[in-house]
Amino acid sequence: MSRTLDIVRACVAPLTRTRLFRRFAPSVMPVLERLARAITGGRVQVSGLLVPSLVLHTVGARSGEPRDAVLMYTPDGRGRAIVAGTNFAGNRHPSWTGNLLAHPDASITVRGRDMAVRATLIPDDERDAAWNRIEQQWPGYRNYERSSGRTVRLFRLQPVRRD
Repeated sequence: MSRTLDIVRACVAPLTRTRLFRRFAPSVMPVLERLARAITGGRVQVSGLLVPSLVLHTVGARSGEPRDAVLMYTPDGRGRAIVAGTNFAGNRHPSWTGNLLAHPDASITVRGRDMAVRATLIPDDERDAAWNRIEQQWPGYRNYERSSGRTVRLFRLQPVRRD
């Protein structure tokens, strides 16, 4: 199965870097994710069919309201997850990154399992290593940063114990 997944990723990855995908994905993907979550009771994520995906549960930076975002993540090899605020190469940071900056204590759902996490912004001197790890999983993903004209926010999500 892993070999098949690698082949599918190799075919799909170039499509995700097209202008057409970047134009329509921000509005289409959330709808598809919500639909899949509703149909499967949260057991299937569309993005999870190709890459490791999680649902990030944050608190709105301005509203204080609960917010959810389905994100690709990359395991860092130490039990933590790396997430990148690429926003489909948009010129603005996705709102979930501002939420994490304001409220770094969050939670995630991975394969139906909930866990509390603490988010930390990956420092400049660790960014290249983080991008290299991400691109081992999804080749060319850093092109979103290059195309966006901004420095993408990279976060490390560290599981924590709930009190």
